[in-house]
Amino acid sequence: MAKTIKFGTDGWRGRIAEDYTFDNVRRCTQGFAAYLLEQGYRDQWVVVGYDRRFHSENFAAAAAEVLAANGLRVYLTEGATPTPVISYSIVARQAVAGLNITASHNPPTDNGFKVRDRFGGAIDPQGLQQIEAQIPAEVEQVKRLPLPEAEQQGRVMRFDPTPAYLEQINRLIDLQPLRQAGLRIAVDPMWGNGAGWFPRLLGGGATQVFEIHSQRNPIFPEMSRPEPIQPNVDAGLRATLEHRADVLLITDGDADRLGVGDEHGKFIDQLRVFGLLAYYLLEVRGERGPIVKTLSTTTMLNKLGKLYGVPVHETGVGFKYVAPKMLETRAMIGGEESGGYAFRQHVPERDGILAGLYMLDMMVRLDKKPSELLELLFAKVGAHYYDRIDSAFSGDRKQREQIILGANPSTLGGLRVTSLDTIDGFRFNLEDGGWLLIRFSGTEPILRVYTETTRQDRVQAILQDGLRVAGLK
Repeated sequence: MAKTIKFGTDGWRGRIAEDYTFDNVRRCTQGFAAYLLEQGYRDQWVVVGYDRRFHSENFAAAAAEVLAANGLRVYLTEGATPTPVISYSIVARQAVAGLNITASHNPPTDNGFKVRDRFGGAIDPQGLQQIEAQIPAEVEQVKRLPLPEAEQQGRVMRFDPTPAYLEQINRLIDLQPLRQAGLRIAVDPMWGNGAGWFPRLLGGGATQVFEIHSQRNPIFPEMSRPEPIQPNVDAGLRATLEHRADVLLITDGDADRLGVGDEHGKFIDQLRVFGLLAYYLLEVRGERGPIVKTLSTTTMLNKLGKLYGVPVHETGVGFKYVAPKMLETRAMIGGEESGGYAFRQHVPERDGILAGLYMLDMMVRLDKKPSELLELLFAKVGAHYYDRIDSAFSGDRKQREQIILGANPSTLGGLRVTSLDTIDGFRFNLEDGGWLLIRFSGTEPILRVYTETTRQDRVQAILQDGLRVAGLK
């Protein structure tokens, strides 16, 4: 019997040629097709896209064959396409769902299988369980219609998703001031799907855009993985200084996440970027509405919520929790610690391209460099400091959880523990309003230890105590 496929925080990911095989992608797609048919979507359209990883276009073609054979119709992207563009295409084409072949920020050995609902957002946990339950045990149970036949029958149609997405961007933001601002912008798409988008959107004026890592290279040189955190972004930070750029924008492998570097070549962590984006919407654009955040991201959002009189909703980690909450509350912004941010009047999906444009708009409207924007934010909510340690994990998860619970620390890094949240992992809340979180990754065999605190001198001490609580020291 074939290996059981389990969905994590954002779909299913695996190691190419080990468990991520054509047979298993077909099995997974058969489960997704059965789920859609149960919803009454026979003969409806599904958008299928893919990233620049090894064989992604062929895995996507295999998935399209299975969907077509099951009585669904497929819009198949003509080329590698950013995740937010694929998600918006679902709405623009009035499709009922989407399927994206991508492993996002994972190492080059991996690929993945993301599913999206008719709103372009992540499918909720209950829906993912239903898909899992429909995945057949053997590949012989999978239906297939060869791609040439599917195209000939009109069940698979290739399309360019770019024009509709560009129209949407122009509805959300006026790009002309950005083009004429005379900014020098460094962009690192991390060899991924974000390549070419900022030059296309911002070209034709006084602003200059310089890209690195813009070709397809599925081994991702100069980084361990296309994840927009240090040290993966260090080459981009050096390029910022070499080009005397005003800002560095970094998108991950499928361009749904954003990283930012300032004019001094210093990385601005993703919690601070989330705070800046919320401040931009509230203060610069004058918008009001709920904020949705995962428990692993910044408490600066809670402080902004109180200052501006908007509610802040907290969820478990992953957009399978964030997206449904955004739809439920008509949230102004939603996001998570990984650098993924979603916005109202768009799709409830992370969009690294739009987030980058909003950062630039904030710089232009306030006439400030990124480091100066941080000073503005900290003047409102105080300085916050963040770091994270990832450790490979292969032991018994339940046993590890018992070790963490049994530790019951009264202090971490010298700060008193005030309470413990177990919504998703173990978050120890600290007396300064900060926190330490210990949780298992939903996409990789990794145990993460994170902290945010107002005490810069305590960051590493808190993390080291967290490692001891987790039994990793």
